[in-house]
Amino acid sequence: MPMKGHGQSSLAEIDRFEGGVGWLAYPDETMQRASHALATDEGVWLIDPVDAPDLDDLIADVGDDAGTESVAGVAVCLDRHKRDAATIARRHDAEVYVPRWMSGVAEELDAPVTRFSGELGNSGFESFVIRDSSLPPWQEAGLYNPDTGTLVVPESVGAASYFLAGDETLGVHPMLRLTPPKTLSRYDPERVLVGHGAGVLSDGAAALDAALASSKRNAVSLYGKTAKQFISG
Repeated sequence: MPMKGHGQSSLAEIDRFEGGVGWLAYPDETMQRASHALATDEGVWLIDPVDAPDLDDLIADVGDDAGTESVAGVAVCLDRHKRDAATIARRHDAEVYVPRWMSGVAEELDAPVTRFSGELGNSGFESFVIRDSSLPPWQEAGLYNPDTGTLVVPESVGAASYFLAGDETLGVHPMLRLTPPKTLSRYDPERVLVGHGAGVLSDGAAALDAALASSKRNAVSLYGKTAKQFISG
């Protein structure tokens, strides 16, 4: 199984809920790069998207929930998640939204860019800083809609295998295990959507609290699992 898929993609739907859906463009890759489409009154917002066949049909399907098939915008919420944001934005005559404080991203996007802070357009999703560090280089914004209880975390927690130790449903990123993102503990989400793997669609607060609480305790176990997979692979 490759770490990151290349070439012809194959869309696999994940995280379907009222008002949104997620997908994997390369279901067999180890990284399990997850993208999301969120339906709002102003259209569909795409978060850290990876392009795939039939994606536009999926966007239109989600847009039915909001009464519109238009793409309101494409958001890049992690500095490493430029992915196919520009390509998809151009195809839908939309703009790519990048947090105002995030550096080194807008300049690399071949599409119109809007810098934002606070609410993402008029989506109902408030942005907040999860991490802004130079060592390691890491700029990550989360999104939270208090009306729907939907929390989007691009990288600090995930559900791909290499994030998880023991019986964890969500796990803190391996690089952050000893310094878990405390800012996430402020939120009480119904669902948690992540940038790697399928999210948690119900009782998300419990899964998130458990991930943060077990982060340090399970660090050695996760590192051992990763080393074993690397050696055997």
